[in-house]
Amino acid sequence: MANLIEIITQELKLRNYSPKTIKAYTFVARDLYAYFKKPLGNLSEQEVKKYLLNKQDKKLASQTIALCANAINFIFCEIYKRKNFEKIRHPKKSQKLPIVLSREEIRQIINCIDNLKHKMMVALAYGAGLRVSEVVRLKVADVNLDELTLIVRQGKGKKDRLTVLSKNIIEELKIIMAGRENDDYVFESNRGGKLTEMSAQKVFYSALKKAGIKKPASFHSLRHSFATHLLENGVDVRYVQELLGHANIRTTQIYTKVTNPSLKNIKSPL
Repeated sequence: MANLIEIITQELKLRNYSPKTIKAYTFVARDLYAYFKKPLGNLSEQEVKKYLLNKQDKKLASQTIALCANAINFIFCEIYKRKNFEKIRHPKKSQKLPIVLSREEIRQIINCIDNLKHKMMVALAYGAGLRVSEVVRLKVADVNLDELTLIVRQGKGKKDRLTVLSKNIIEELKIIMAGRENDDYVFESNRGGKLTEMSAQKVFYSALKKAGIKKPASFHSLRHSFATHLLENGVDVRYVQELLGHANIRTTQIYTKVTNPSLKNIKSPL
């Protein structure tokens, strides 16, 4: 099994897959082995389908099951080169609307945070539409205070992108970045080096609770809110797509369902 994990890891690295994908695919390989207690090369397609049905019975998210299907397809088609293996189709993704915070709720959350570094971390995530991983990896050299832009390096899909920066937080960012080298992280941990994603999420959840907001929001809701509020401001969906770094515009269009003014202007018959 150790040899197989090493082979999968090497093949994924050669194809420039992200560390998160490598971790996920190797987890599925180990989980498959633990489930059947026999070499993966000896598994039949029916056994593989049984494994995925077990995941569905456990009520796992469709995205998680799709990831397992991707990993299995890779293992059997690319590693074992099994010619008669019929690729597993991805389960249909659930059409849940994103959790969006109002402008007032965003303001309350930011104002609840006393620590300047933490406050700017949340403000920047909302103001630039950043994922939590992108916030903690942001470096001083990638922030352009004069042009009000920042570059997200190696975001999801290993893509760089340009996004916007609010002039309202320029002075605070100057304080945080004072004396830092270009290669330093903007939001360093107290021990030096990169802040962890979990630490950033804890900051957000603590502020959400302190603000008394009952929505089941997460750090990623800041990014959802960024996209939704831009569309409400009349920004073209194609520009929002660029700012978010979505490869497919259909991913961005989910936000049009949250901010459809025609629907919001309809009055209930009650």
